[in-house]
Amino acid sequence: MPHRRPSPSVKPPAHANFRRRYDDLEARRATLVARLADLGEAARRHPGYRRALTLLNDTFRKEKLAQRLAVLQAAAWLIDVLEKLTTIT
Repeated sequence: MPHRRPSPSVKPPAHANFRRRYDDLEARRATLVARLADLGEAARRHPGYRRALTLLNDTFRKEKLAQRLAVLQAAAWLIDVLEKLTTIT
């Protein structure tokens, strides 16, 4: 067609981008779960430990992909606090 615009660069399928983001979030979640599991007994007795587990499991799974990053950030902050609390005592 003479007046047809050439298509811009070929974009990857949308599902590939979704899958990459999904896999990245799952990898970050696995890292946080490992950090939480490495905490000592003092951290396990703290109420924040259970909340961090809830964030990483139940809350993470219930949220849409766009909100999962915020859940992981909240869990990471809580794990940081637990690490600092258990190293002080």
